[in-house]
Amino acid sequence: MFSSPVKTFVFTLFALIASSALGQERVGDFSLLDQAGYFHQMSWYDDNKAIAFLAQANHDESVADAIPEFTRLAKAFSAEKIQFFLINSMGLRNREEVQAEMDRLGTQIPVLMDDSQIIGEALGIQRSAEFILFDPSSFTVIHRGSLTGETESILNSIVAGEKFTAPKTLEVGQAINYAAANNHRQHAPAYEKDIAPIIKENCASCHRESGIAPFAMDSYSMIRGWSPMIREVVMTKRMPPGQIDPHIGSFENDMLLTDSEQQTLMHWIEAGAPRDGTTDPLAHLSWPESEWAFGEPDLIIDIPPQEIPATGVLDYYNVMVDVDLEEDRWVRASQYIPGDRTVLHHTLHSIIPPGAARGGSLLGGDDQDRPGIAPYIPGQAPRMEPPNTGGLLRAGTKITMQMHYTTTGRAAVDESRIGVWFYPKNFVPQERTSGACACHFTSTWVNIPPYDPDYEMTQSIVIDDDAYVYSFTPHMHFRGKRMRFYATFPDGTTEEMLNIANYNYNWQLAYTLKEPRFVPAGTKFTAVGAFDNSEQNQMNPDPSRSVPWGLQSMDEMFFGAVDWKYVDQTRYRH
Repeated sequence: MFSSPVKTFVFTLFALIASSALGQERVGDFSLLDQAGYFHQMSWYDDNKAIAFLAQANHDESVADAIPEFTRLAKAFSAEKIQFFLINSMGLRNREEVQAEMDRLGTQIPVLMDDSQIIGEALGIQRSAEFILFDPSSFTVIHRGSLTGETESILNSIVAGEKFTAPKTLEVGQAINYAAANNHRQHAPAYEKDIAPIIKENCASCHRESGIAPFAMDSYSMIRGWSPMIREVVMTKRMPPGQIDPHIGSFENDMLLTDSEQQTLMHWIEAGAPRDGTTDPLAHLSWPESEWAFGEPDLIIDIPPQEIPATGVLDYYNVMVDVDLEEDRWVRASQYIPGDRTVLHHTLHSIIPPGAARGGSLLGGDDQDRPGIAPYIPGQAPRMEPPNTGGLLRAGTKITMQMHYTTTGRAAVDESRIGVWFYPKNFVPQERTSGACACHFTSTWVNIPPYDPDYEMTQSIVIDDDAYVYSFTPHMHFRGKRMRFYATFPDGTTEEMLNIANYNYNWQLAYTLKEPRFVPAGTKFTAVGAFDNSEQNQMNPDPSRSVPWGLQSMDEMFFGAVDWKYVDQTRYRH
């Protein structure tokens, strides 16, 4: 069937025996983005009988030879609950080239991009064109080989729930070079020198005493004890939280481990998490004594205590707070500290200046001098305005708050606070930020169909003058799956600005660009999002429901907010 001149590679006895033995090759759950930036987690496919992988490499004759048959099998078994993926573990980070290769070969099967190579290592992929069958329920390899005349029979056996025997010799392509793994076999990662700095930089600020995480990463013994969980959350991309597509844009809070950091952690854990020295850097980390990020605030706004019952689904708590301020002040920074973060999920604010009946909008008001007061969003950093930028908090202002609480099985009282820092008196910042939301509300909302695993929505806004874009903020509820932001410029070209490939309702972050991006007047920003209303979505409260717009988490929202600063700031001069 395959005529290309490839070397015959004979696997060891353990790779040749019946698939029942290979069933013990437990890999664990894992997640990867494909070449188009879409997220795939293997446990989401656990309603399938198997996942079929073909190891892909560009400009590889053995792969090119195998893809037509792999594509034929994917079509033949599309209704038989077998999912097909190509997987690229070459570690070249070349998504565009891979897409071009797939176009040339005429297949639309997604290519999972294993940039760090840790998944290819876990699956035991040694060469291109290897064919692997994976059980997404037990997370085990159930067959390893190459595409042969027996492959279709093996797939039929899996569909029928019958045992099968693997072929003994395989024609496969080029060897995959796992350079980091080879290096770490010669020079094992060291806890003090290699592991502790990764934990300090990426984990310890939350995983510490009195931090927001459920346990502290403050010693070697804690890291070693939690190492199986660390392996799992790295492989599934669950942690660090709020991860985005690393190929799109450059953000201050991208929450990403580098490929090298992932490799170092995984290889250290797989080596048994050895300790190399006598000192423990994590045990000596120091943290600010104050819970306030910028020192003691100039103003602390106390939110009235909110009583939360032990059980039940709660309506939003609507709370109005008087701001105790004797004179108008320009806001430089703000921070929301929840009284009980186990029950408070998030808040939304509206500023009501003195004399106004209501705020301009749920997202902050229409006044060009409106102040930005930080809401509570899990994992969100305190708000600091750019230099010489701010909003005016007027004496007599009120803040209306929508507070979203969830019950935990115990009654609680939430006594939250907002800290506000001002510019010096008589100093007037000369610049303002602006923003708009590519949102759907009730007037434009179309209900999400029952059981739909990928229901897409789009909405757009236009920036009417030259501007610098600073940040993007998505907001959806339990069924939120992904959101991507695109800029279409006046010359007709389009660029992707941000890809939240795996939206997580528990981590609704604002993503701030490392460098503000200039966009000309007339630039259109489009938010493209999708909802997963299927039974495979473990967060889904009711997949049988036609889902309306609504404030409650069991309903849905679609917010794609964009914040910018106009180049011409003369409109704001005081």
